[in-house]
Amino acid sequence: MPAALRERVEWIVAAFHMSKQRACKLVGMARSSFYWRSRAKDQTPLRRRLRELAAARPRFGYPSLHVLLRREGWHVNIKRVYRLYKLEGLGVERRKRKKRGSVLRVVPDAPTRPNQRWSMDFVQDGLLDGRKFRVLTVVDGFTRECVALHADFSLIGRKVAGVLDSVVATRGSPTEITVDNGTEFYSKAMDAWAYHRG
Repeated sequence: MPAALRERVEWIVAAFHMSKQRACKLVGMARSSFYWRSRAKDQTPLRRRLRELAAARPRFGYPSLHVLLRREGWHVNIKRVYRLYKLEGLGVERRKRKKRGSVLRVVPDAPTRPNQRWSMDFVQDGLLDGRKFRVLTVVDGFTRECVALHADFSLIGRKVAGVLDSVVATRGSPTEITVDNGTEFYSKAMDAWAYHRG
């Protein structure tokens, strides 16, 4: 609104050769508001990058986008990212959808050497007393060797990262890891683990 009033004042001053003070009084705008100019830095580059990241990662909310911006060297706090996220209308829609088989966007080439690509997934079973447990399986895509099996009643992202660390310590890091959409695999802990190991 102040910007619109400022434009009116400027038009009146130009059209009727009236003083700014009188024109401000005429439109009901305080002179201090007319002369005030924002000292905030231009946010256009940040907003552009935020839009690009949101387009590349459509399921990421503002906290995850904030992490990506910080990794790229943007010195911005999460409150500003949230404000710009809302201004750009980037909110992730929450809607229940029927489960459908996902289609790979890019079909990867077959691995050509050991340790090139690992695949991770979970197997689930139950004990006689009814308690459920899960087993993390990690398989080398080239040799078909199971490089890790880890059973636990709870396998959160941090535990998965810990299992991978122990495997990497003996075998070295893979070039890539394929996973499904399990929450343990796209958690913050796993995202940070993958980022720090390239």
